[in-house]
Amino acid sequence: MVEDRLIQKALEAQKNAYVPYSVFPVGAALLTADGEIFSGCNVENASYGLTICAERSACVKAISEGKKDFIAIAIVGDQDNPTPPCGACRQFLYEFKPDLKIHLIGREEIITFDLRELLPEAFGPENL
Repeated sequence: MVEDRLIQKALEAQKNAYVPYSVFPVGAALLTADGEIFSGCNVENASYGLTICAERSACVKAISEGKKDFIAIAIVGDQDNPTPPCGACRQFLYEFKPDLKIHLIGREEIITFDLRELLPEAFGPENL
């Protein structure tokens, strides 16, 4: 099943997280329309504002390889409950796929949202 592969890739990416400040590793795996999966992890910085989230890390990797047609993303946090993407990541992902499927994985449950549910009344390219 595609979701299982996506979740596995997100879990693998989570192991590479650089989180000396928050000690909160996050992994993400982004599925493209042609079946490729791009993973990413959060990378913190002593200047907190320069921290890169796992979701944006995966997205930038895909875009840098010429992929922009996304289907779904799996996000794994280090909690029992699923960890939703931050506002910046929601906005970043909306740029490329407003109806992106977002699978949030916690130790206890998995929940799935459409990005529009997590970012209602979003501002996107159509607003320019």
